[in-house]
Amino acid sequence: MNFRRLSLLALGAIVALLVASQALAATPNGPKLLKWDVMVGVPAGLTGAQSQLPLRGLSGGGIPWVLSSGEGSLSATGKLHIEVEGLVLASGASAGTNPINMFRGLVSCVTGTGTFDNILTDPFPATTGPASAGGGNAEIDAVVTLPSPCIAPIVFVTSPGGSWFAATGN
Repeated sequence: MNFRRLSLLALGAIVALLVASQALAATPNGPKLLKWDVMVGVPAGLTGAQSQLPLRGLSGGGIPWVLSSGEGSLSATGKLHIEVEGLVLASGASAGTNPINMFRGLVSCVTGTGTFDNILTDPFPATTGPASAGGGNAEIDAVVTLPSPCIAPIVFVTSPGGSWFAATGN
């Protein structure tokens, strides 16, 4: 292959990379870091002070929680979107209801030093009452400042005080 042809191929590759990087930069929320369509409520073994092993340093809600559905996304720029439906108490006298009128989102990342960073959003409104009447629904839209790198992110829905009720996973 002659030098001229090799130079043209190299120039073409550089132009392709520039076009691709501009397309990513033009995406307002940046590339997705995490997208999920399943969340799990806090199980009995991870609730409150009885938990021997807090998840990423977070205590679970005082009693178990369940939810009908949970989905969302986290972009590399920190744009966080969470939707939960039917996030309610799983046991006790108020089972099947949500007594909390505000939820928060929390992103937990392992950092480059092996520690973790937990970043809370401001509170967002949540519907109270039984799940059968729309209780436990919330939509959280926020922008959080992520550490660099943000390794193995987990997204939580928490109480206003930061105890978790639901997390990404199943």
